[in-house]
Amino acid sequence: MTDTIAPPAPQQPKSRRTTPEFPIGDPVATAWREDVLTRAKELASIRAYLLECTSADAADPFWEAIGDHLEAVRQAAEGRKGRRGRQARFARMWSSITGSTLGRAMSNLDAAEANLLRVAPDYYLAGQMPSLLNHVQRHLEPDDTRRRELERIAARFGPDQPASANTDMAAITAQERNAIVSSVRAASKAALREQLRVRSFRNVLLVTSLVMTLLAVGVAVLGMVNPAAVPLCFQPEKSGQTVVVCPTQQSALVETEGQAGPADPDVDDVVKATAGRADLLVVELIGLTAAAVAAATALRSIRGSSEPYGLPVALATLKLPMGAVTAFLGLLLMRGQFVPGLSALDTSAQILAWALVFGYAQQLFTRFVDQQAHSVLDTVRQKKTATA
Repeated sequence: MTDTIAPPAPQQPKSRRTTPEFPIGDPVATAWREDVLTRAKELASIRAYLLECTSADAADPFWEAIGDHLEAVRQAAEGRKGRRGRQARFARMWSSITGSTLGRAMSNLDAAEANLLRVAPDYYLAGQMPSLLNHVQRHLEPDDTRRRELERIAARFGPDQPASANTDMAAITAQERNAIVSSVRAASKAALREQLRVRSFRNVLLVTSLVMTLLAVGVAVLGMVNPAAVPLCFQPEKSGQTVVVCPTQQSALVETEGQAGPADPDVDDVVKATAGRADLLVVELIGLTAAAVAAATALRSIRGSSEPYGLPVALATLKLPMGAVTAFLGLLLMRGQFVPGLSALDTSAQILAWALVFGYAQQLFTRFVDQQAHSVLDTVRQKKTATA
């Protein structure tokens, strides 16, 4: 049975506080805010205990810096602001896009924890060693010198390490303490950069979704204002007669025998008269519905995410306008005889059926975006194990 490193007996408290230094407030809006507030409360409690029950020097600037960092964390997580009204709402919206609020909370929380490691007793640092080692191994590469140094130091306090009668084994030198803090801070910065990478990718998805939505809305408005501008009508010909088929209606038979063909100006006049204001809108709605079905089907491969940026939601949001736009573009290519043999649709139902197919086909394009999103999330989730 191995011995454990026991902390020294607590000294008599220097004073008794009647109120907590860092009281727990009301619930906040999002999960990440609750998480950082809970962690900040935990660090504040540890700081108060070490100042009260150990021989810590309260005049050390690091103790005051810990309190300042924790107060900054609380301000960021609770959403305190000095401005009101429209400017404050714009500032909150902009900070949610840029991630400045989360970055402020996490960076100050990491700084408070690093300062605590600088001034905490040796027994506290030794007890935290497994957690610190796991944190460093998750975010630093195996060949990083700071990680290797922490692994060397942590090996002295592992569960398989036999106890030693020499008390120097339990002591942590100033050089080792600095190495521990350096490696932990580097891992925390790497973790924050991973979070920022997810946020950046999420912002790209949202901007792309917004642009595609504006394009889809613009196409629908164009069809309502000028139905003949981009008509999605087909002109199947049979036995010398042509009928103009549009997504919402079709014309009567037009005699074309002996004339130039489907492109005859008379047929063009029929196309202009048959094209409806709701043609493009109906096509895009069919494509959007198909994209929604594709997004629901893709849920089977979504693993979810504990990250505060909602990347899976942004992926699902991108598919909807993509389905509307691909339905419109697909029928436009068919009308331009881009695919031989698929340019003579006979009924409006066939046009809407192809709009459904093209709307679902957006999955061919967004599939690569899904793969990239999984790759970005894997960089946050995975643990960097040591090489052989």
